[in-house]
Amino acid sequence: MIDLYYWPTPNGHKVTMFLEEAGLDYTLKAVNIGKGEQFKPDFLALAPNNRMPAIVDHAPAGGGAPVSLFESGAILLYLAEKTGRFIAPDIAGRAEVLQWLFWQMGGLGPMLGQNHHFTQYAPEKVPYAIDRYVKETNRLYGVLDRRLADRAYVAGADYSIADMASYPWIVPYEKQGQTLEDFPHLKRWFHAIAERPATKAAYARAPEVNPDFGKTMSEEAKKVMFGQTAATRG
Repeated sequence: MIDLYYWPTPNGHKVTMFLEEAGLDYTLKAVNIGKGEQFKPDFLALAPNNRMPAIVDHAPAGGGAPVSLFESGAILLYLAEKTGRFIAPDIAGRAEVLQWLFWQMGGLGPMLGQNHHFTQYAPEKVPYAIDRYVKETNRLYGVLDRRLADRAYVAGADYSIADMASYPWIVPYEKQGQTLEDFPHLKRWFHAIAERPATKAAYARAPEVNPDFGKTMSEEAKKVMFGQTAATRG
């Protein structure tokens, strides 16, 4: 059994997508980041960076004590190695998956996250910041589109954790100032993943923990989310 400490963010969706694809037993442990629950000591013991998601695997491969992890990319890699699924078994294929997983973690996620902040959440519109991150989002979409021009999935012919990592960040493409019509290969890939039963099942879990999923963030939640310093605690 895996405990998933979760809120329905793009990084949270990555992990539910994997768990649903692999058919692993898991329990959602809601951590309401709009109320500051990510700063509670019990969660910080698992995720010292106070970010979603984190897991505790009570039945790690080979037995032994439970394993806890934070950082969505590390969790995806751990689960892929645990199950032997969604990552190529050969060195070259594994490298293909990992480089695109790291590309998402180091580029796509952070840049699109800044896009979300300045276009959706910032208390004042900063034209330079909006222009900078919308353009960078467009550039990254172009990288992904070119990559998918001659292959079904990001790392090749097979669906992998590299796809699971990137897909949730593309879901709010309209809010990011993008249109999929400009990226035909990305559009084909996006809709193929959206139609997977496991993707639908993963996204269906979101309202279980957050009935307001998809609605506008409250001003109180914004203060909690975007006013953090080193001294911030619950």
